Parts: sequence; structure tokens; C-alpha cells
Amino acid sequence: MAAAAISIRPLLKQDGELYKVHRLEALQQHPEAFAASYEEEKSQSVQSFEERLSSSNVITFGAFAGDVLTGSVTLFRESKVKMQHKAYLFAMYVSEAHRGKGIAKTLISEAIKKARECADIEQLYLTVMSENHSAKRLYESYGFKTYGVEKNALKVDEAYYDEDHMMLILRH
Repeated sequence: MAAAAISIRPLLKQDGELYKVHRLEALQQHPEAFAASYEEEKSQSVQSFEERLSSSNVITFGAFAGDVLTGSVTLFRESKVKMQHKAYLFAMYVSEAHRGKGIAKTLISEAIKKARECADIEQLYLTVMSENHSAKRLYESYGFKTYGVEKNALKVDEAYYDEDHMMLILRH
């Protein structure tokens, strides 16, 4: 049986329940990779996830194999006048069973393409766990450069994790 083709599209309000399940999986599987915790988000309503997906300055791209949400990344656009030249990528996650298929690369490509379409976005930022070498290589392949390392950025139980801060100049 052939693998389902992957399609990428912005998640919509009606995808709230799918996104909640996907997000909770990410937080459970890799607590060191996200500032939010499973414990904080598990009790949030589907409606709160729907609201996230319908915010005017946030686009969450979803990767689908058929109707299964296999990956996601969020593009957040600053709304303050002095910071509107910036946007951020966060909450990148591809389900374990779907890794190694180019989904993360396709999600990043879509998010960067959308950022480039916005004439006022000049810089794109993200943070990544310092030890996540495969993710860092992916971001570097798109031109992201590390501009700083935050020591002990996250604490999960008694373990500390450093984060690399990366940016991509789209235009200036």
C-alpha cells in the first residue's frame, strides 16, 4: 500500500481538536523542546486551541497525510508598530512515525514563503534546543544563523536545556 501524499495548509478554527491532540503529543514526547508543558495545556479547551488558530497575526501550518495531522509549525507576526518587521517560528513538531519524510523541511519552506510574502517582515526568528543538531542543520540549510545561546533556558524536572537563538534576514 502506497504512503499517503503529504499536503500542507494553514490550520483553521475547525482544526482545533486535531491540533490539540497533535500539540499534546508534542509536549508529552519532547518536553525539553517547548516552553509550554503538557500539564499546562492538557486542561485547555478545544475552544482555546480554535482561538489560537484564528488569531490574525498567527498562522499555524499543518502537514497532513490524508486527514491525519502529522506535523505543524507556527508563524507569529509581531503586532507592535516598532516590531512589525519581525516574525517568529515556533512550535515545530513532526510526529515520530512521520519523521524522515521531508515534512519538517516542507513546513519550514511554507512558513518562510509566507513570511516573504509579507512585505513588512524583514527578519524571522526561532529558538531550538542546543542539542537538537538535526533541527539546527535544517534551519541552517535555510540560512538561519545562531546569534546567541541561552544557558538553562528550560528546566524540565531537574534537567536544564540550553537554547540557540537563530535568525534569518529576509530583507533590509
